[in-house]
Amino acid sequence: MPTLTKLYTMQEASQHNTKDDCWIVIDGMVYDVSSYLDEHPGGDDVVLATTGKDATDEFEDAGHSKSARELLETFCIGELDRSIPVIPKLEISSKKQTEVYAQKLEDLTKKYWAFPVAVVGISVVVGVLYLHKKK
Repeated sequence: MPTLTKLYTMQEASQHNTKDDCWIVIDGMVYDVSSYLDEHPGGDDVVLATTGKDATDEFEDAGHSKSARELLETFCIGELDRSIPVIPKLEISSKKQTEVYAQKLEDLTKKYWAFPVAVVGISVVVGVLYLHKKK
């Protein structure tokens, strides 16, 4: 394999995560597999699921053949820059999002109130009949 001087960060590689622009990282190497997605025997969704992270384990677990590994090398565009630590992306929840979820929960409880009420009602009737028969 030729010596590659182009270095990419994981953040940079993860920005290429669509069917038309798909990069994956395997064993510290960066591959642009955009042109291969339609031909991938496992389907493009399998490859797209590995963008934005190191896909080495997924690649190895799939048991790719020697010819598949050779084909992968033709898509190599550079190396992963390991000098920059990978910082996980934090998901920030806003107060507005929390209010939206609370509203959805409230709507659901209003919509599906009949079933729990019916269960409690039936339980009360059965209990009263049982106690009435016992006397």
